[in-house]
Amino acid sequence: MPRTARLLTGTALAVATAGLAAAPAYGSSTGSSTGSSLQVYPSTTVPDSQVTVNTAACGDKGAAVGDAGAVGAGTFPLAPSAHEGEAIGQFRVPPSAQPGTYEIVAKCAEGTKQVTGDLEVVLSAAHEQVQPRGSVKTGVGGALGSDPVQTTAGVTALAVAAAGGTWLLHRRARGDGI
Repeated sequence: MPRTARLLTGTALAVATAGLAAAPAYGSSTGSSTGSSLQVYPSTTVPDSQVTVNTAACGDKGAAVGDAGAVGAGTFPLAPSAHEGEAIGQFRVPPSAQPGTYEIVAKCAEGTKQVTGDLEVVLSAAHEQVQPRGSVKTGVGGALGSDPVQTTAGVTALAVAAAGGTWLLHRRARGDGI
C-alpha cells in the first residue's frame, strides 16, 4: 500500500476514534429535567381531537400543570395516577389548529422540573385541500389517454408494424421480392 494511502487511512481512523470518544452516551440529558420526558398520545392527531399526556418526572405523587398554548389549547392539569407513578392529563386540540409540530410542556407542581413532548397536527380527510386533477392542454402527447387496454393495444400495433417492416426489408435484401 502506498505511504500516502496508509497515512490517510490512519488519520481517518484516528479522527473516527476521537469522534466516538467525544460523543455523549445515548439517553443523556441536559437541563433541569431528569431525563424523563412528556409522552403525548396520540403523537399525531387532527384538529378537534382529545390528547392525553403523561410523565413520571414529577415523582410518585407529583402533580403538574401542562401547557398546550403552542397549539392553542391553553393550560391543563396533570394529576397523579396509579400507573407507575405517572401524572396524567388531557386537553382538546382546537378545531382551528393548523398543521405542524407543536411543543407541549409540563411543569411539576413541586420543584422546578419541566418536561416537553411533541404533538404533530395533520389535516383530516374532511379538512384536506382539493388537489387538481386532469392534464394540462399543451398539445403534446396524451392521444391514447391513460386506459391500460388502449395503451396495450397501441403498443401491440407498433410491435406488429415493426416486425412486419423488418421482415419485408429482410426479404427485399435477400432478393426474394415482395
